[in-house]
Amino acid sequence: METSEIEKLINDAIELDELHVKFDGSQCKIIAVADFLGELSRVKKQQTLYSPLSNAIKDGAIHAVTIKTFTTAEWQREKMFNLPL
Repeated sequence: METSEIEKLINDAIELDELHVKFDGSQCKIIAVADFLGELSRVKKQQTLYSPLSNAIKDGAIHAVTIKTFTTAEWQREKMFNLPL
């Protein structure tokens, strides 16, 4: 699976302001930025991002997923510490 395929799966399912994906082997690291994420619990944020990837995870194309979520304001403060993936 390619990084662009993962980005497409997420972008087709969720409207985000920014999405950064790094895919290395079967491990995927995701940074998602959108204001609506600030309204969700930690569990709900994870579920929101995992959901579009569920088939790829089931198929074994993706083995491990690390997700970091930020609101736009949080991202402005934190991006220098979180990029590049």
